Amino acid sequence: MTDIRPLTGVSFEAMTEAFNDAFSDYDIPANYSVEYLTNLVTRRGYRPDLAVGAFDGDRLVGFVFNCLDGDAAYNSGTGVVRSHRRLGIARELMERSIETLPAKRSILEAIESNYRAIALYRSLGFEEARRFQCWTYALPMEDRRPRLSTARELANADLEAIAANADMPLSWQNSLASIRRAREPYVVLGDDDGAIVFFPATGDVPLIAVRRDARRQGIGSRLLAAAASRSAKALRIMNIDVREEGFAAFMSAAGATPLVRQLEMVRTLGDQ
Repeated sequence: MTDIRPLTGVSFEAMTEAFNDAFSDYDIPANYSVEYLTNLVTRRGYRPDLAVGAFDGDRLVGFVFNCLDGDAAYNSGTGVVRSHRRLGIARELMERSIETLPAKRSILEAIESNYRAIALYRSLGFEEARRFQCWTYALPMEDRRPRLSTARELANADLEAIAANADMPLSWQNSLASIRRAREPYVVLGDDDGAIVFFPATGDVPLIAVRRDARRQGIGSRLLAAAASRSAKALRIMNIDVREEGFAAFMSAAGATPLVRQLEMVRTLGDQ
């Protein structure tokens, strides 16, 4: 028997250990540091009082990292450690979340190939809303020359103006609210024609957009190269709506590598 309770007071060390175990055999295996997971869920609006965990004694063996922004909730990760799978823990955690979230809708993502998780979410009333493309981009070492980092850094950048150049609404993790919640510093490079927002320590790119009448002039490729030359890790451009067909063509032409595709799924919770 496991005990299901909120994650209030549970350390990020315990959460990271459980997270890395639960996602060790996924399409994108997790090997997160405590700092990275802490920053990631904080950026997404993590609420430990609304998150739930399954405990076997003192050990965290399953979790749903719930986040909240206004009347919407976001599931930043559902997982069960390998030793405790096939026991119905994920369903129990999700049902507890649905019962207690003070929100009108709950949003989550699942990798397209994770059929078992998708089936669980569908059985709980979640429906597909969008499909997302995910990419990684890194410069060859020989191309990491200073000239690639000459894109102008924008202090006090107008994030709303940059986001207005995107063709589709931003996903939760890429939203302006998520960027502004970040504990770690982000950098904005570009100008009025286009800009990229990225986290140099991790390579996460929540936003890159070029003004519509300035596209196909190499601006986006230069922004990617400039960010990559200043990033400690390969860039990760996650959860971009697949209906942005021009974005996929741009990323391919720039030399980016596709990672996975994800489903965004939503369940209406109604008034709580």
